[in-house]
Amino acid sequence: MSDDPEFEEVRAQAVSALDAENLDSLYLGLLHADGAPEFYFGSTVEGRELHGAAIDQLGMLTRVLADRSDLTTDELAELAAERADELAVQ
Repeated sequence: MSDDPEFEEVRAQAVSALDAENLDSLYLGLLHADGAPEFYFGSTVEGRELHGAAIDQLGMLTRVLADRSDLTTDELAELAAERADELAVQ
């Protein structure tokens, strides 16, 4: 648990949203205090619909993180693409 009440509120909202019955696609990325990444992806869609879902999910995450950092969306996307190449998927 965090000492940050805003963080805890977002965590509670996210946990609650996972119970929604009409989800088609979800991504959950966790970054632990020691820097270890943990991520989950699930989708009921395939093909072009999956492409669209992936674009939407990446777009949402990029927008939020760019808004909260000193990076533009282009800078963030470039750095994220480099990091993605380093991550191992299990």
